[in-house]
Amino acid sequence: MMVARQMTDAWRLSDLLQGIAVLPPAADRKILGLNIDSRKVRAGDLFIACTGTKTHGREYISQAVQNGAQAVLLERAADVVPDEAALQAHYGVPVITVVGLGRLVSTIAGRFYGHPSLQMTLVGVTGTNGKTSCSQFIAQALSHDEPCGVIGTLGNGLFGQLAETGHTTPDPVTLQALLVDFYRAGARQAVMEVSSHGLEQGRVAGLAFDVAVFTNLSREHLDYHGNMAAYGRAKRALFEMPGLQYAVINHDDAYGRELLASLPVGVKAISYGLDLAGRAMIRGGELRLSRQGLAMKVATPWGEGLLRSTLLGRFNASNLLAALAVLLVLDIPLTQALQRLSGVRTVPGRMEAYGGDQHHPLVVVDYAHTPDALQQVLLALREHCKGELWCVFGCGGNRDKGKRPQMGEIAARCADRIIITDDNPRHEDADGIVADILAGMGEFKPAVIRDRAAAIRQAVSAARPEDVVLIAGKGHEDYQLVGDSKLAFSDSAQVQALLRGEP
Repeated sequence: MMVARQMTDAWRLSDLLQGIAVLPPAADRKILGLNIDSRKVRAGDLFIACTGTKTHGREYISQAVQNGAQAVLLERAADVVPDEAALQAHYGVPVITVVGLGRLVSTIAGRFYGHPSLQMTLVGVTGTNGKTSCSQFIAQALSHDEPCGVIGTLGNGLFGQLAETGHTTPDPVTLQALLVDFYRAGARQAVMEVSSHGLEQGRVAGLAFDVAVFTNLSREHLDYHGNMAAYGRAKRALFEMPGLQYAVINHDDAYGRELLASLPVGVKAISYGLDLAGRAMIRGGELRLSRQGLAMKVATPWGEGLLRSTLLGRFNASNLLAALAVLLVLDIPLTQALQRLSGVRTVPGRMEAYGGDQHHPLVVVDYAHTPDALQQVLLALREHCKGELWCVFGCGGNRDKGKRPQMGEIAARCADRIIITDDNPRHEDADGIVADILAGMGEFKPAVIRDRAAAIRQAVSAARPEDVVLIAGKGHEDYQLVGDSKLAFSDSAQVQALLRGEP
């Protein structure tokens, strides 16, 4: 999907920055577009130069001006007052400096694009695990009547027409522009994954969410947030955004229960959980699992019913309850909501099942790359398994090392056969990653096959028809990061080729 350049006519810079910065009269001019990437700047754009995680946007001002930037917004520290006249003389265009610009970009972009989120129903999904599945399930169900926009890990666009993206939550300018594109394409609803990074960095600060969903909280991104308390605070920010109407929260999660007890005044809490006799508003129970999927009874303030699905895993039952809660608060009748959810398809790389017939094991490709996710997937698949449970996994390089022995311990406790292999080693020594995993496995002696294709081949060929084989960690990814190289590789493609009998 092409990102909209603007929703309204050109803005005067003084109007666009009203209440944010005061401009000298000579600096005022017409702005045709916004950009935070100097390489993509076009004639008439305002270039926004913020402090980044690795570099500062000021390093790219010259390139932006060469590409036609009409003016520059530059983030500055509170204790530094640059000479804006000297900056304009140096670059040849007005340079307006703003303290805390990074957290204001979403608001500026929202103003420029006409605040599209106010004209749509916007659902945000956050949590360590389940963001992608929940958002895709909700979007699938909402797409029955009209187009629904989707923003997240699998791509951005109208549901069924996603274009790949590099981040779960895009930059704030792209976010606002995407919502304009959705609106122009006929969508009046959008569902987006909201990452802790996106919340922490203010990428969604200028959006108006109607519904926020919390799936769970477990160890992840501690290399960025530092500790679980900071990670939790980042997630909480979504539920404290002005104008939020509904908070759909997992009552089975300990942090979810904390969140339910401390929501801002005016936000309506909708809890969900897998316990028919529990205290959640949306309850599922009497869960039946098979190789063909799942079925469960549901009880809600809107009535009771039966939900059947071809999805695998207890946690997908929880994800379906979250999606059901969203549909219900958006005034979709219970019977219709259950019908729509019974037809949702699996999400690429999330409990994606292959084989499982009388000649082949059930092989499942899943993105599980955190301790909690790996445990949840293995426990879920154990309930679908009549034979031995296999697990093929590794851990990513240049990421949180503390979770590696935890994942090793979980695999050793929950699986019968284990093959440790490479994930995305990046610039780290892959043998060292394997050693970190082995440190948590005690006396368990897994096979170690560094070549991921060979590891998958060994597991699929050795497993019996009654076995279940989990290929964990990379899910939908169609590449492997080794050093500076991005190599073509897909777990799903490997599995499908093996089941077809290809060498």
